[in-house]
Amino acid sequence: MANKTILVIEDNELNMKLVKSLLKMGKYEILEAPDAETGMKLLHEKKPDLILMDIQLPGMDGLSATQILKADGEITIIALTSHAMEGDEQKVKEAGCDGYITKPIDTRHFLQQVSDYLNE
Repeated sequence: MANKTILVIEDNELNMKLVKSLLKMGKYEILEAPDAETGMKLLHEKKPDLILMDIQLPGMDGLSATQILKADGEITIIALTSHAMEGDEQKVKEAGCDGYITKPIDTRHFLQQVSDYLNE
């Protein structure tokens, strides 16, 4: 689980802190962005292995950002969202996300989910 870089695009400070703490336990390198625009800039500068994308972001929402990033190239994007209603997973996948992790995050399974998306 080491030596992979993950870009976390999340505007909620508590959620960011939790995700970062969990990823540090997995020995991942972490890039963080509070909004989609900053995240897109970091993606082009740092070339992470995976993006964890909040869906509700200030400015550009996570689904719109995902569509733009997927059109630009091949990157694995996992939606991090509290939207867990019927049909929401389908919307996330239609936008181009490769996966879906619901909030509140299940801390017992989070690192395994991330590892699975990285094919580790």
